[in-house]
Amino acid sequence: MSEQPGGEPTIEMVVQAHRALKAQKPLVQCLTNNVTVNLVANALLAAGATPAMIDNPEEAGRFAGQADAVLVNLGTPQGDQVKAMHKAASGAHQAGKPWVLDPIGAGSMTWRHGLALELLEHRPTVVRGNASEIMGLAGHDGAGRGVDSAMSPQSAINAARELLTQACTVSTSGPVDMLLGPLLDRHHNGPALVEIGGGSDWQPRVSGTGCALGAIIAAYCAVVRDPLCAAVAAHIHVAVAAELAEEHAQGPGSFAMAWLDALDQIDEHLLRQRGLIAVRWLDA
Repeated sequence: MSEQPGGEPTIEMVVQAHRALKAQKPLVQCLTNNVTVNLVANALLAAGATPAMIDNPEEAGRFAGQADAVLVNLGTPQGDQVKAMHKAASGAHQAGKPWVLDPIGAGSMTWRHGLALELLEHRPTVVRGNASEIMGLAGHDGAGRGVDSAMSPQSAINAARELLTQACTVSTSGPVDMLLGPLLDRHHNGPALVEIGGGSDWQPRVSGTGCALGAIIAAYCAVVRDPLCAAVAAHIHVAVAAELAEEHAQGPGSFAMAWLDALDQIDEHLLRQRGLIAVRWLDA
């Protein structure tokens, strides 16, 4: 794991994290949406990580202890995969491996919401979702419609803060992404709120870009010791790639292909040139 200096998330920290990702190529176990599994695997490869789509209960728990990080995505949870999710989350927690929970549909679908709450007991490193999902998971009215969000990331700040009792970092995606969590080497009474700008309006029109973001967050968590800084690096990587892809896309299909290419093409110059980060501290 990369031993990066502490402090506020900066573009230079993102650059260091990106170097570590490319050098270490972390192995990320993905228990994810069967609609988007191919895009998630290819996005990890393009970003510089190694995917392992191990989602059966016979192998998931043991493999989670061997992987560098784990993603649990509730896009299409069914039968044996649900058992595997519990085993993988438990296995990762027991082995001290970072894992990311993407609680798709939490708050708006009762059974799925209950599953997300059960998985929270295994203390994910990062919870990543849209505003409605984050609010719903925390017990607020998120006004979600299935997997869609009717709320802004700003409206989910209080809910995200409540979830910090069970996760190290909470990431809320939207037109401006908002990430909340403490920094390991900063002694503040309250958590840091990091706003990430950029990205593309095409992203929500391609199924799987959010799922892939969750996987890439897991990959960065494997090489960056501070979960908040890891999540920031992942969001910047994905957002800058989306901006590059938009410049070449003619529609959702071509955007998806261009985005995969751009995830691979990201370099230090592009991160410094286009990365947008704003940090402020919340009161205790």
